[in-house]
Amino acid sequence: MPAPQPSPILRRRRLGAELRKLRESARLTGDQVIEAVGWASASKLSRLENGRSRPDLRDVLDLLDLYKVTGDRREELTAITNEAGDIRAWLRSYATMTPRQRGYAELEAGCAEILEYSPVIVPGLLQSKAYVKLRILSSRQLVNDPDQDDTEDADTEVKARLARQSLLTREVEPPRYSAVIEEAALGDRAGPREVLRTQLLQLRKLAGLPNVTIQVLPTEQTIADWYLPHTGFSLYRFAEPEDPETLAIEGLATNLMVTDQKEISTYSMVFEWLQDAALGPEETITWLTERAEQRSSGPARKPAGRDPGMPPTQRSRRSGRLTEQ
Repeated sequence: MPAPQPSPILRRRRLGAELRKLRESARLTGDQVIEAVGWASASKLSRLENGRSRPDLRDVLDLLDLYKVTGDRREELTAITNEAGDIRAWLRSYATMTPRQRGYAELEAGCAEILEYSPVIVPGLLQSKAYVKLRILSSRQLVNDPDQDDTEDADTEVKARLARQSLLTREVEPPRYSAVIEEAALGDRAGPREVLRTQLLQLRKLAGLPNVTIQVLPTEQTIADWYLPHTGFSLYRFAEPEDPETLAIEGLATNLMVTDQKEISTYSMVFEWLQDAALGPEETITWLTERAEQRSSGPARKPAGRDPGMPPTQRSRRSGRLTEQ
């Protein structure tokens, strides 16, 4: 897999931040800009500066004219605008992609470094095929529309998530990837014995890649001065310094994306604490090997309660959608 171009979403955020800086440097308010370029909607500029809309090249050129941007700077922002609107070119980097997986694929594209802490679920970039399918099927009862049965699309979702994983093994500039995974995420509650065994072997295999560092955090290990992480999170750092570093916190129905540097610094410190508390990379490989061997022998534990292979008697009608990566 070649190095993919930065995603359109990332390019929109970069373009919006640059346009906002230019407006502020020109000492113009949003209303003054709208009046000067003759746009009918005041929200158009806001959506553009916040990276929430697909930019039109003509609109961006109007703004660059107003801000008197010329030369190399103008050419750079014009190129970013074209990349921000070209979804199809970016999607060609992936054999299969779905809307559910695209949000994280867009963040991962163009990354120089990814840091992830996962307390209960193996991160999506590290999941084995069987584990991916189990996680997708186990969340079906939380779909937004109780009358929509999208089980038949599970294989497509599996392929899309696996397509994202090619990021770690691509030949051209794969990102540095570090993950701290709680021991609980690999315990008996995570899935059937054979699924967990193959997942442990998958982690051991990926931990051998030169750009991948995986650390398991034992349940009894103390973090810093008895610190307890509030949630799992991911940090994305990009190859181009001007692309904003991003913090992602996954929720049940929505995801939180943050580019505020103070927040990111706080989570970066927490990640350092987690790494210090976790087993070292070599110790983790030994731990994964031993646990995989344990899953290969002895009687399988029968889960309590309802058979996990049986569908729930009633779907949840919660709002939103599950966005598990």
